Amino acid sequence: MHAVLEKLEKIGIVPVIKIDDAEKAAPLAKALAGGGIPCAEVTFRTAQGAEAIRRMAREAPEVLVGAGTVLTTAQVDQAIDAGAQFVVSPGFNRKVVDYCAGKGIPIAPGCSSPSDIEQALEAGLEAVKFFPAEQAGGLEYIKAVSAPYPGLKFMPTGGVNAGNIAKYIAFEKVLACGGSWMVGADLIGAGDFEKITALSREAMQSMLGFALAHVGIAAGGGEEALKAAGAFGAMFGFPVRDGRSSAFAGDGIEVLKAAAPGAKGHIAIGTNSVPRAAAYLERSGVAFDHAGAKRDAKGNALAIYMKEEILGFAVHLLQKAP
Repeated sequence: MHAVLEKLEKIGIVPVIKIDDAEKAAPLAKALAGGGIPCAEVTFRTAQGAEAIRRMAREAPEVLVGAGTVLTTAQVDQAIDAGAQFVVSPGFNRKVVDYCAGKGIPIAPGCSSPSDIEQALEAGLEAVKFFPAEQAGGLEYIKAVSAPYPGLKFMPTGGVNAGNIAKYIAFEKVLACGGSWMVGADLIGAGDFEKITALSREAMQSMLGFALAHVGIAAGGGEEALKAAGAFGAMFGFPVRDGRSSAFAGDGIEVLKAAAPGAKGHIAIGTNSVPRAAAYLERSGVAFDHAGAKRDAKGNALAIYMKEEILGFAVHLLQKAP
């Protein structure tokens, strides 16, 4: 996959921005990054689009900036000249798609039918925009239409919001979700960048869905672990499960039979997407042991430990069940 698309996938959210005042572009980009979303799709729906991209690219280089609502090859040139790193269009225009390919810039054209998708595949694309997502059938439609095309990723946009983004992002064929609820025109117009940062942070939390999954307690051996799990079960009515490396009392208490990361044990934090959650935390300075990650048959990370303990407890992310 193209390196830019890989970055988009790790971020998970693509704020779709309509901006009328390029003076607000750089502080807007920094507000998004401050809220954990170092990404922006600036649409060409206003005359200020290209200049806004230019200012974001120049003054907020940590933000991945793209151009949206690109309808012509001339606009592709404007986007590239301004510093855009990706292009998004509302529909599939083969001339624009081929032009982007020749320029070496990834494009996600709007596709909402198998015919659109097959044109995209013929053009060699790795990802498409699914637009308008909710109005065209939402996640269930994406699941159905994507089945014959296992190698293609989708970027649903249109009706995606804080209330439904988690279900979209949990589907493995979703590259990222486009949305504008954290960058409303009223907020941009008022220059309320603190609110944009707060909404961006809330959006990331909604997408990632962090929650305590279980606590692992270090024990001296198998007999001690089973005894401790049994004690919790007897007191609180939790079902006890005896496994090869640990014993569980209910779903929230794991007692470890053998040595494992964490002097005292570990804390498992569930998330809707382990790779995106790890990337989000890494952007704030948290380090992970990627080499030791537990993966499924497709190579997707299911669990990954942070490198540093907290008060003697190792901490790992854990993929929530779909």
